[in-house]
Amino acid sequence: MTSQSSSPEVSEGLAEQRLLVRRARAEMVRRHRARQADTAEPPIRVMARLVDDLERECAERRFDPVATRLEIVNRTIGDVNVRRITECEGEEGGPGDYRMLGDELGIALPGEDINGYTASGKGYLWLREQMMDAERQLLASGYDPRIYDIQGVGNPVLRGLLAEDMRPWGMTVSAENVALGMGATDCIDKILRGLAHFARLRSRTPGAVLFAAPGFNMPELQAVTYGFRLHRVGTRAEDGFKLTEELLARHLDDNPDVEVVYLTVTNNPTTFAYTPDELSAVMAVVRRFAQRGRRVHVLADLAYIGTGRPADDEARMRSLASATDVADQMIYVNSFSKTYTLTGDRFGWAVFGDPKFSVAMRSSWMNSVSCLPGEWQLRFMAYHTLFRQNPQIIEMIRGLYRLRRARLRAQLQRFDDEHRVFERVFVDDDATIYNWSRLRAGEDSFSVLEKTGIAGIPGSTFGYSDDYIRFSVGILPVMPD
Repeated sequence: MTSQSSSPEVSEGLAEQRLLVRRARAEMVRRHRARQADTAEPPIRVMARLVDDLERECAERRFDPVATRLEIVNRTIGDVNVRRITECEGEEGGPGDYRMLGDELGIALPGEDINGYTASGKGYLWLREQMMDAERQLLASGYDPRIYDIQGVGNPVLRGLLAEDMRPWGMTVSAENVALGMGATDCIDKILRGLAHFARLRSRTPGAVLFAAPGFNMPELQAVTYGFRLHRVGTRAEDGFKLTEELLARHLDDNPDVEVVYLTVTNNPTTFAYTPDELSAVMAVVRRFAQRGRRVHVLADLAYIGTGRPADDEARMRSLASATDVADQMIYVNSFSKTYTLTGDRFGWAVFGDPKFSVAMRSSWMNSVSCLPGEWQLRFMAYHTLFRQNPQIIEMIRGLYRLRRARLRAQLQRFDDEHRVFERVFVDDDATIYNWSRLRAGEDSFSVLEKTGIAGIPGSTFGYSDDYIRFSVGILPVMPD
């Protein structure tokens, strides 16, 4: 399919159009590479801006959109856009028709066309009915989501439901242990703010937060904002880019000001997850320091628990939960963003191992969201009910992720056979929505985009080496051969 424009360039065949896009791609990469030395922008923004500029230029030159789509693929963004899902494995309307996810999740509008699938809108309308039922339930319990919430952490019914979700992992907690937030990142921000506040109440500056690199960098920026020292620990490929028992113990010994260890149980960007034994080893270190009288909080980010094999995720979480003697030092953060492709809804929550500590932290919640939006809380409750009643939706999301990861690995290998840009295309732990690969000497994110048309994020974005690059399967489908 080609554009109907009368432009002489667009009227040429698709092969010629793709060649024109490649030339424009090379020109834009050279332009941005020359500009890189003069900018202080984070690498992720540099790559995102490059792709935006390139797509805009191709549109201005009136290149065939099909050629542009084939030759420029933005794999910098992690979010899954269900409106752009095209994958249909098997018969239409069957379990492999992933276009239906927008309908199942209540995102697609009634009658909306999702790449050839017409949404019924049943999910969209069901959510609104469920929100009405949830509001009646809350009013009957004595909680009105439409007025000021004196505690500022969200309604107790929803918090109780989220507490129940921890029980299959071996954790016995109540609504008092749970606080709501506008996504996991928002919850982490509030936690760090609260810990910094406690330090200042004791007339001292906040200590340090230990971050393993490579890792998600937003919490690093938040920690620095609140006065914490950023203590970054480089991990090794041979250790699966994870904190080992020896590495963690050494850094805690050498840095007595470390008060928090940020632990991504399943990692972004590397896609590797801690095994139960590895988590037990980490918690053994925390236990040893606790026995010496040193309290180190473990801030466990569970953003990608649920994107992989359920049995593996349960084993990981049971391993963490089994450290009952240091449970009061555990803080878990989770969200519906990645596990359920609901990034735009911003549903997140924190679970504190110690309910007294949870209550003490509420001042940091109050200061930023004195009253959580009522409609947001009702929609959160509706989605929680949706997933409890329809576990097949969760499996469908996992199936889409598995399909895209496999296709991306195969695609990267084909590109390497042709262009020799990768030293190693890592095989993930069948979790997350990314691929983390090592580049050959002399290659970087710019050269990969110029040669292959795929835009990824350089490793320095995650506190690591630019010898590595991360690609996402999120916003766009991975086209098969």
